[in-house]
Amino acid sequence: MATIDECREALKEFAGKLGGMDDSNKKLVRTVSLRVPDLDVTFHGVLREGALEDVTTEPRERAQVRLTINSDDLLALVAGDLNFAAAWARGRVKLEASFSDLLRLRKLL
Repeated sequence: MATIDECREALKEFAGKLGGMDDSNKKLVRTVSLRVPDLDVTFHGVLREGALEDVTTEPRERAQVRLTINSDDLLALVAGDLNFAAAWARGRVKLEASFSDLLRLRKLL
């Protein structure tokens, strides 16, 4: 099991990948949460202009885009050792968002 600090670093790497969004998606502003159940922690942030900002573990209102993933799977996903679609199909990753948000974010995941 990974640590909270390792997950926080992985989230920073993931946020860096968000900078690769195309211009049409950079206007997207969404609240995001990432729940890591094996560590009993939820990270919250705001996706704005292609970057994840204001990341905290403090409780917030329900996010518009919600991911749930175990710590080791998060590290593997960010490292490129775990394919998001395959992990989602096997139930290792859960993603909740509106259909339009899913379409916009599909290139990142």
